[in-house]
Amino acid sequence: MPGYIGTPLYGGAIVCDLPEKFADVSKLRQVPDNQEVWIDKDGFTSIIFDITERVGAPGNGPEIDGRAMTTHLEDMVGSDIDTVKIWNTAETEFTRLESRNPAYTLIATQTPKIGHSRGSASAPDFTAIIMTLLRLERYKTDILITINVPHIKGEYNEEEVDLELGKQGKLIGDAVEYSARIWETLKVKDWGLFGDS
Repeated sequence: MPGYIGTPLYGGAIVCDLPEKFADVSKLRQVPDNQEVWIDKDGFTSIIFDITERVGAPGNGPEIDGRAMTTHLEDMVGSDIDTVKIWNTAETEFTRLESRNPAYTLIATQTPKIGHSRGSASAPDFTAIIMTLLRLERYKTDILITINVPHIKGEYNEEEVDLELGKQGKLIGDAVEYSARIWETLKVKDWGLFGDS
């Protein structure tokens, strides 16, 4: 069971628990103001918080929010959308937010195209993506929380991973646990972060 630490994000406007073994990438390189990027000091997994303009039609519901989720996923993977397979989507609850904002999580995998760096030593066999979309319609904002889990040959037990059979393996299992901890602990301390409502 990894240790967690209460972590201020965006200058303390948001707080949530992150695994102790994750480091703030902005201490190493430039990160856009709308992002917080954290990386596992002992591995390749990263956790990215991204505050973006809300996409899609006003209101919410599975159709509107589902379309928004697809838009964000396509923005993230770009022209490689055909290399992505979505395994699971579910409604998600952020238990420490005062109001019930719609939120959804998907688990997907992205497999590099043949010939696109596949086969080089550090290229992953595939990357698991756990993406949570938190919709703040009042603030015309979407918060994306993405955990990217590259599976690099020799760094994971291939026999433990078969998403067709529901076998996630340790790396994805850990990432699901990180996500659940974020849903339980994320709190907005300064709504001014999102501008005027």
